[in-house]
Amino acid sequence: MRSIRAEDYQAVPRAVAVMPKTFTAGSRTDRHHHPRAQLLYATAGLMMATAEDGTWVVPEGHALWIPPGLPHAVVMHGDVAMCSAYLAVEAIAGFPVRARVIEVSALLAAALVALTGEPVLYDEAGRGGHLAALVLDEIAKAPETRLTLPLPRDARLRRICLGLIDNPAFALDLDAWADQAGLSRRTLTRGFRRETGLSFGQWRARARVVRALALAADGRAPRQVATSVGYRSLQALRGRTEALIGESGAR
Repeated sequence: MRSIRAEDYQAVPRAVAVMPKTFTAGSRTDRHHHPRAQLLYATAGLMMATAEDGTWVVPEGHALWIPPGLPHAVVMHGDVAMCSAYLAVEAIAGFPVRARVIEVSALLAAALVALTGEPVLYDEAGRGGHLAALVLDEIAKAPETRLTLPLPRDARLRRICLGLIDNPAFALDLDAWADQAGLSRRTLTRGFRRETGLSFGQWRARARVVRALALAADGRAPRQVATSVGYRSLQALRGRTEALIGESGAR
């Protein structure tokens, strides 16, 4: 029987080691890290992962790429089924050095599922080895989505971001946030763009969508979700969500 303990896959003498696992709604992991890189693929439900430099939402059909050694924690929204692929450091030269949510192609999804049917110590010259090579190739080519909230290092900007993550419906405008942080409007806007790659408005809109996806996965009613994240109408939230997912898919 295949282990569901992540630590049992860190020293496997294979380039790729896969572990399927399920979690009940509301489950969470403490902050932890792995010696290997990890691809955290959501086959059902939605996960939200956090680390020092960002927050990522991982809906069904997407996966979070986690570089080796990155401390992270994960919260499950709804019942979650996942497949974790742990990748040997020597097999990921040239892969991203920062965490990101990627789209999972039908080919990558099928290869991951098929690899769970092979022995952990699969034949590297046989089917298992071919599947592992395909997994690595598909991860390397997978497009990044925009289902991420990069967090700034500047402590004042970071406080603003954490406040919005906690309550994305906060109605403060840009000038009010700047006053609260002890910054000028210009300093705040430039700092946000420099440290996150997004304008303040773009970041706040993305924070609202990320929280809305999590609330919807928790079973909240659509109108309640919209109100909880600061939208007056369900249509406005749907439009923003479709725009964000559409931007992700177009990349």
